[in-house]
Amino acid sequence: MLVKLNHQAPNQLNNWFKLLDEDFFDGRFNGFPPVNIVENKTDYAIEVAAPGLEKNDFKVQVEKNLLTISVDKKETVENKEGRQVRKEFGQRAFKRSFTLDEKINAETIAAKYENGILRLNLPKKEEVKESSKDITVL
Repeated sequence: MLVKLNHQAPNQLNNWFKLLDEDFFDGRFNGFPPVNIVENKTDYAIEVAAPGLEKNDFKVQVEKNLLTISVDKKETVENKEGRQVRKEFGQRAFKRSFTLDEKINAETIAAKYENGILRLNLPKKEEVKESSKDITVL
């Protein structure tokens, strides 16, 4: 029995893995963008890596003590190569929720999108300092 080897198969397999890696890492398959959270003395800072979007694509909500950041964007990509036209339809969507601490002033939360990073500033409430008072006995 003769077996014919196809020497192109490993290259085709490598190309497939390359395409899979590109799709996976550009956010098509992973539903959650990476997030950094930093606590400072006066606030919390949240950074969400979400390149390729516009500020109007984001929906940021606070309901009770839950902060929700979401995106639902339909994309159309058109590539023209010679006589052939290829269209790819896609959708980028994610939703991240964070439970807010009672120290956070939800009324003053601010968000800004710049250079592919959504930055949220969550100011802390002013701490109520208990004051002591001496009472003189009459």
